[in-house]
Amino acid sequence: MSIITSELVSLDQIRATTPREVIQALAEHIATTDRADDPRALFTDAWNREQESATGMPGGFAIPHCRTSAVNTPTLAFARLAAPVDFGSSDGPADLVFFIAAPAGANQDHLKILSALATYLMREEFVQSLRAAASAQQVVSLIQEAVAPDEQAVADAPVSASAEPAPRESAETVSLVAVTSCPTGIAHTYMAADALKQAAQARGVTIHVETQGATGSDALPSAVIRAASAVIFAADVDVREKHRFAGKPVVASRVKRAINGPAGMIEEALRAADDPTAQTVSVETASFPEADQEAESFGRKVQRVLMTGVSYMIPFVAAGGLLIALGFLFGGYSITEVADDIAFNSALWNLPTEADLPEDFRGFGMLGAYLGAVFFVVGATAMSFLVPALAGYIAFGMADRPGIAPGFTAGAVALAMDAGFIGGIVGGVLAGAVAYWIRQLDVPRWLAGLMPVVIIPLIASLIAGGIMVVFLGGPIAGLTAGLENWLQSMTGTAAVFLGLILGLMMCFDLGGPVNKVAYSFAVAGISAGVGAESEAPLMIMATVMAAGMVPPLGMALATFLDRKLFTVVERENGKTAVLLGAAFISEGAIPFAAADPLRVLPASMAGGAVTGALTMSFGVTSIAPHGGVFVPFAIGGFPLFLLAVVIGAAVTAVTVIALKRWVRKQPADAAAAPAVPATV
Repeated sequence: MSIITSELVSLDQIRATTPREVIQALAEHIATTDRADDPRALFTDAWNREQESATGMPGGFAIPHCRTSAVNTPTLAFARLAAPVDFGSSDGPADLVFFIAAPAGANQDHLKILSALATYLMREEFVQSLRAAASAQQVVSLIQEAVAPDEQAVADAPVSASAEPAPRESAETVSLVAVTSCPTGIAHTYMAADALKQAAQARGVTIHVETQGATGSDALPSAVIRAASAVIFAADVDVREKHRFAGKPVVASRVKRAINGPAGMIEEALRAADDPTAQTVSVETASFPEADQEAESFGRKVQRVLMTGVSYMIPFVAAGGLLIALGFLFGGYSITEVADDIAFNSALWNLPTEADLPEDFRGFGMLGAYLGAVFFVVGATAMSFLVPALAGYIAFGMADRPGIAPGFTAGAVALAMDAGFIGGIVGGVLAGAVAYWIRQLDVPRWLAGLMPVVIIPLIASLIAGGIMVVFLGGPIAGLTAGLENWLQSMTGTAAVFLGLILGLMMCFDLGGPVNKVAYSFAVAGISAGVGAESEAPLMIMATVMAAGMVPPLGMALATFLDRKLFTVVERENGKTAVLLGAAFISEGAIPFAAADPLRVLPASMAGGAVTGALTMSFGVTSIAPHGGVFVPFAIGGFPLFLLAVVIGAAVTAVTVIALKRWVRKQPADAAAAPAVPATV
């Protein structure tokens, strides 16, 4: 099946004003040709990719793309817009849009066709021909000619030195290598490669480009790499097998810079080749340089760094929390008093005796006591990595791999000083900042190899850890103790209000940064809450988990109560959302929110707030950080937990139905194509 047919071409029909509307229109348009099983999922995957990096290109075109299970065959939809839309290009809005959708399991031949098209889009005459096309079939013919096998071979061939003498004497002997890569690996990867080749050819320089894209990677020969004077990394994700380029002067950037300004990167690489103090590649070299990171907004940078720490911390929490819960299931709640003694002094062939157990033991016999002790000890050990892991990977987000060891060290110091979760954040930021600063120092090449593995970890650990011990650890520990005392004293209206706030946060962005802040706040208290006199931290964990279950369950209930308000695809998503919500996977509501955010998100937040307030008022506790209804043994007051979730889901369902009935969408423009999305 061809990647494009005349049915997939829209000429001057789509009247949209934002990239979101254009992508949604094209996703729905693709669905009319039976190539997409789920247009909502197709839109969601493409829009998520667009939010990672804008796809507007110099020349007035945009190329949104994704790999997705929502399409059943590699597909290209083309739109010449009625009015240009800003897709984030530096030279203005785009009037041509190419929407590439590749199946998650697409074979390599199909992906190579899509990649060939991406390189052809760098040719001005090709784009102008599409802009002047008089019919859909003419567009199809132009694109099919572009991806013909003989043209693809030309596009994929490495560019060699021009026959013209180079303006720069040393360029005659200079050879460059480059690696291009983007998160999806379909379009930007190959467009960047083609742009670098054209710029090198114009400069009279030999360049060999390795594209680490969706079609795999044809690794550059080691002899080519050895002969290269410098290397260019144009990548939005980590370059694979970076060590092959170790010691080479490097110019690194995000992939879009290679598309927008390839000549500048070529010139920088040539200068680096002659500069004995230029930055060189090590296994620690980041995929894009500090200059690009500085261009990132402060708020975005803070979010990225903190989310990096939280994402690496959560597996420790999930494994440790569930193991602790299993320890209580087998050994009873009194197992905390004797877990170490039993786990280290007993065995399956030498089980503990009654004398080894506390008087109020209520586990499953001697075998249960032993297994419970083992589970609890392993789980508690995993939980002890929570703060160091958080700090270590916050530092990693700031300074790449050289920040990990100083971050873990600062986090461990914070843990030892009882500075807790807040201390971990402060220690991680401090370690990351010190490691990042040291990385900026200009050092001789002979010393560069020691920097990431010896010098940076040593100095950054000493400075960050020392500052935590001498200056910051004590005050932060006092602040943490005050926060814990405040939580433990919370009763009545104050507790209900906290539950309401946590419920709103859990449902605000369905797994996004605000959701993760609330979740991290909850899991930070689990280890402190286990065996403590106050159950406030465990109540917070139960509240967060219950509220996070509400959006998918509420949307599923709404599809059952009033089916006519939802599309066939949404009704099918509702069936899946039941299981996802029951397992505490808030992201199960994302397909609904992506299609109708201004009504789904407020309804979800209303239900989450009610559930959060009820869970706190009921005094429900949870010693498990995840699992939902599948960990009833870890939830104290499980029937009340279920009641709070059901009430919140009902509130969400009734609210979204009311909003869909009485807050109507505006009708689409009569002159627009049927695929044009309406606005609220």
